[in-house]
Amino acid sequence: MSGFDRAERRGRILRAAVQQELLDPEAAVLAGFIDLDGVHETVTSLRGAFPDPLPVLHAFAAKANCLVPVLEELRVSGMGCEVASAGELARALEAGFAPERIVFDSPAKTRAELARALGLGIAVNVDSFQELARLDGMWATARSDSRIGVRVNPQVGAGSITAMSTATATSKFGIPLEDEGNRERLLRAYRDRPWLTRVHAHVGSQGCPPGLMVRGVARAVEFAEEVNDHLGRRQVTGIDIGGGLPVDFTGDQTGPGFDTYVDHLREHAPALFSGAYEIITEFGRSVMAKNGFIAAYVEYTKTVGGRPIAITHAGAQVATRTVFAPEAWPLRVEAHDADGRPKRSRAVAQDIAGPCCFGGDLLARDRTLPLLHEGDLVVVPDTGAYYFSTHFHYNSLPEPAVHGARIDADGRVTFRLLRPARAAHPFPAGY
Repeated sequence: MSGFDRAERRGRILRAAVQQELLDPEAAVLAGFIDLDGVHETVTSLRGAFPDPLPVLHAFAAKANCLVPVLEELRVSGMGCEVASAGELARALEAGFAPERIVFDSPAKTRAELARALGLGIAVNVDSFQELARLDGMWATARSDSRIGVRVNPQVGAGSITAMSTATATSKFGIPLEDEGNRERLLRAYRDRPWLTRVHAHVGSQGCPPGLMVRGVARAVEFAEEVNDHLGRRQVTGIDIGGGLPVDFTGDQTGPGFDTYVDHLREHAPALFSGAYEIITEFGRSVMAKNGFIAAYVEYTKTVGGRPIAITHAGAQVATRTVFAPEAWPLRVEAHDADGRPKRSRAVAQDIAGPCCFGGDLLARDRTLPLLHEGDLVVVPDTGAYYFSTHFHYNSLPEPAVHGARIDADGRVTFRLLRPARAAHPFPAGY
């Protein structure tokens, strides 16, 4: 790939998008961009962090970006796919993932979904004792190559964003290890079902520090060892450690890195690296977030109560979490002129607003940036995960086009359309 750093690549992609009219103040006022070179670089970093010859399946969490062409790029880069719904499973199959490289997680799998997964040989992580009982009846009549595990809740606590924490004392996910009687009941479940060969745990994602995640993984590994010791045989042969490595949204740096996380895992869960287990990961945000950005034109500016406000075409429809929970999900905003060049004028505090018809539709409040004017462009970095594939159809606003970009060694940018603009209802051109 090219030798440009992340910020320089973003700038080159933005300027090329303007020149090639993928951004246009009349015809394309909002668009998303994914740095495909950056995606490949990140996947290479992830795969390199887990040393050979350990058996590892890195299953990308499809919910982080379920656009089929993006999933195709990840598959070609060597990833598997983790899905949490029938819709995500359909997209993973459309993207060409082999069934044996797909992992199905959901706390609400229907009988039909379970039957399809078993029929295809897709790995399944069971989320509850009731689901396990439901699977019993199916397994008795099915001949399946699916690898089946149980999601345990290690109950290690919450991170700073409660909604993103899935290993609390009362989480809806998994079977809680520390609740009275559950450990013994789980040991019996594995004893009675030789086809239970995996253990799965996922502590959470953004807001969960690596130390908390490592403690959760360590408890899952300890439980897998306990199962095998209790049974006197190596029945559990795979440990799914989930994903959730947090992303630093304050700058272009990447941290904590996958290699640092693996170092912590080695220290606190050494049995994971003994070679006795296949390791499955489910990283999503940490693979994609830094490799995408949103760009939108400033349609109008005004001053209200002494504060400048830039009205842009990027708001709650593409940055839903940021608009409704700005303290938990802050995003950077960059100011560029109409040609995509960074603005260098005097910085002032201003609001960056979106197009949605409610007062709280703000990407940033009182943010110090070069003063924006009509026709300028705002760029919202770090939006390659979730922001493109979880559109909020407020005011029937359309889904913007998403373009993949590659940069050659000479700095030339080529684009691939990953998703065309899609209107909620037919309307004239403009998106």
